[in-house]
Amino acid sequence: MVSESELLQSVPTSLWIGGPVEATGGGTFPVHNPATGEVLTRVADATPEDAVRALDAAAAVQAGWAATPSRERGEILRTVFDRITARAEEFALLMTLEMGKALPESRNEVRYGAEFFRWFAEEAVRVHGRYLHAPSGTGRIVVHKQPVGPCLAITPWNFPLAMGTRKIGPALAAGCTMIVKPASETPLTMLLLAQLCSEAGLPDGVLSVITTSRSGAVTGPLLTDPRLRKLTFTGSTEVGRKLIEASAHGLLRTSMELGGNAPFVVFDDADVDAAVQGAMLAKLRNGGEACTAANRFHVQNGVLEEFTTKFAEAVASSVSIGPGAEAGTTLGPLINEDQLNTVAELVDDAVAAGAQVRLGGKAPGGPGWFYPATILTDVPPHARILTEEVFGPVAPIVGFETEEQGLAAANDTEFGLVSYVYTRDLDRALRIAEGLESGMVGVNRGVISDPAAPFGGVKASGFGREGGIEGIEEYLSTKYIALS
Repeated sequence: MVSESELLQSVPTSLWIGGPVEATGGGTFPVHNPATGEVLTRVADATPEDAVRALDAAAAVQAGWAATPSRERGEILRTVFDRITARAEEFALLMTLEMGKALPESRNEVRYGAEFFRWFAEEAVRVHGRYLHAPSGTGRIVVHKQPVGPCLAITPWNFPLAMGTRKIGPALAAGCTMIVKPASETPLTMLLLAQLCSEAGLPDGVLSVITTSRSGAVTGPLLTDPRLRKLTFTGSTEVGRKLIEASAHGLLRTSMELGGNAPFVVFDDADVDAAVQGAMLAKLRNGGEACTAANRFHVQNGVLEEFTTKFAEAVASSVSIGPGAEAGTTLGPLINEDQLNTVAELVDDAVAAGAQVRLGGKAPGGPGWFYPATILTDVPPHARILTEEVFGPVAPIVGFETEEQGLAAANDTEFGLVSYVYTRDLDRALRIAEGLESGMVGVNRGVISDPAAPFGGVKASGFGREGGIEGIEEYLSTKYIALS
């Protein structure tokens, strides 16, 4: 196992545009370790001119990459998958250092993130069109699929590898070039991935990574450049709306995976022990810093106390807070001080409104940005924590009486990314799943993400899908050819 210092020394810290290049002007910005607050390293701070350089490179090789046989594109993606897998421990440690998550969580992300390259390596050769006789009898209809063209991907900090691979994989498989702007908090993982892609044979210019502390200023010029044809973004709804507005001038194809406020609904007839295990996964995976994290627990009154007691016992007995790279840690720090303050503020607001703290509820203090696993009960409906995405290890629990009330409470949000339902009744499961206003539903499951399934939401959680056979369609345009 490579040491932390050796790993950090081996990771590129320059921009990646056809290889490592310095930022115009030589600017850099720090990357911090959330467990200590200390600076891990400094990376290149791109300028708008650097972003244009990346688009120049992408546009220059777009035609050649699109013309590359799909089998060859797929083989490169499969090689990247193999290389990530071979260096899984390095990727896991790097993510833990820059994002904070516990090392077992990072290992899980490496497996999940790498799988997008294997999945889309196989999908690259399965891009289909159609050929048919026109019903009028006047000719033939040919439907042809072509790559959209150069793409810009803006990725978040909470899954430094997977949020990139599930965009890069389908884009490259479809024949598109791509520029990735990773979050300033976690740029190192994406820079290491770019290096691996180059080593795997990806031609220069097909994938660029621009790191910057000024996202809007740097990516803004790209959104108005006619050579860019698609924008894909994962992040907050607030930022997503601004990006959609900015992309409207160029009529860009857009995919938006935005905020969430996932309900976790437990009915009286549920297997409570299974629901508790699902709640542990849905709430505490990635330390709660996930758009798919259960944000509100709606439990039918008949099992409310049993579920709450067993959930609190499970959390208290199995969650160990500490630095993510430390043996035995299951809950690492939050990403930064701002996020720590946000989580603490939401908890304090709920308590002031009448909620009871069943477990946790106070930051331990000291170095690093830690917040304990927290369970709140008797949360009033007007508490902010029920309407805002907490993005931390906090579980507010509220009761409901009837099925109709439970469904209404679950849908009482502007967001619609994912929902979780626990019940033994198949009819109820299907009825509730169909009635939930979300793009994804987990039935008796606490984790639903899968590279082979379409990931995405409705309402203020965005549009477009990543993963599955639907994922590559986001990077393809449809051309109709009429034949006599």
